[in-house]
Amino acid sequence: MRDKKTDRPDASAASRRPATLVTLAGRDPAAHNGFVNTPIYRGSTVLFPSVAAIETLDQPYTYGTKGTPTTRALESAWSEIAGAADTVLVPSGLAAIDLALLTATHAGAHALVVDSAYQPTRTFCETILKRFGVTTQYYDPLIGADIAQLIRPETTAIVLESPGSQTMEIQDVPAIAAAAHEKGVCVILDNTWATPLFFAPHRHGVDLAIEAGTKYLSGHADLLIGLVSANAHWAKKLRATFNAFAIGAGPDDAALALRGLRTMHLRLRAQEQAALEIAHWLATRPEVSRVLHPALPDHPGHPLWRRDFNGASGVFSIVLKPVSKTAVAAFVDGLELFGIGFSWGGYESLILPFDCASYRTATVWSPEGPTLRLSIGLEDVEDLKADLASGLARLGA
Repeated sequence: MRDKKTDRPDASAASRRPATLVTLAGRDPAAHNGFVNTPIYRGSTVLFPSVAAIETLDQPYTYGTKGTPTTRALESAWSEIAGAADTVLVPSGLAAIDLALLTATHAGAHALVVDSAYQPTRTFCETILKRFGVTTQYYDPLIGADIAQLIRPETTAIVLESPGSQTMEIQDVPAIAAAAHEKGVCVILDNTWATPLFFAPHRHGVDLAIEAGTKYLSGHADLLIGLVSANAHWAKKLRATFNAFAIGAGPDDAALALRGLRTMHLRLRAQEQAALEIAHWLATRPEVSRVLHPALPDHPGHPLWRRDFNGASGVFSIVLKPVSKTAVAAFVDGLELFGIGFSWGGYESLILPFDCASYRTATVWSPEGPTLRLSIGLEDVEDLKADLASGLARLGA
């Protein structure tokens, strides 16, 4: 909620618990004739009452690319939840990553990117940013405060993803942020796995936080949307870059995301519990060598997860004991409740074989067996276990 006089987040919001916050954030029924949900405002042209008004742009909305009451409601809600000064909406999570990097770099700049990052992040750095004269260097996700040794005079951005995409390494975000800020470097975090409900990015020193709202914010596998939230120091720079590209998300997508927001906390907690139960069960299976889930006590990043996170989402990975590619295909192809797909965070369970050895450059990824990422949905846990048990039985067939 926002203070009607100042249009700033209500101070009392900081003390609200997540379930209450996602229910109230960004809502203002009084401004919409009492309707609980913000209506969908579609439009490009916005009229001004006078020449003076259009010359000064002295009104809340000026053109469709700058936002509507629908998109503003989601921006406001997300800023409250993330503890940010401002948030912008873009058409996808990858667009959010790209926008953040373009905000924090310039020709001749040097960017440090975690080696465990989402692979399309690397592609953007190695193609578009490289073409614009930005140099990218990858670093070990476990580097912590030693990141300071890699910061050059021309370094302008450090990109983190914690846990790491697919391989689930936990980064020491506060230590990296402290080292970066000593040199005036922007800290960018892809926070999609945890969302601000399970990891408060800006409180831990992040300048620009990225969210693929396609995942848990949507929750229904029917929406593409990305969000970038900024602290007070970076908010104006982010908004200026966003306005220059005019790549805002549409009002219908914003409305769907707002609807997903209201149940996000419930879904996250349900999927957290289900994923933990399945992760513990898989750890006992003879076919599984390791379970890569930061909430498990034997995960190398578990102490950092306990220190910094308020929960765990439904996504984790497993390393199988050595088997053939044909056996893995038999396991996965025969599953009835797990779809095979790239996304995650929806109501449906997914599984995806992966091998990131070919594109790791700062670290070596050489697991003892085939690896798979699981996204646990909202199905019954016992049904999911039974499906996985049947699949694991096919490994040995």
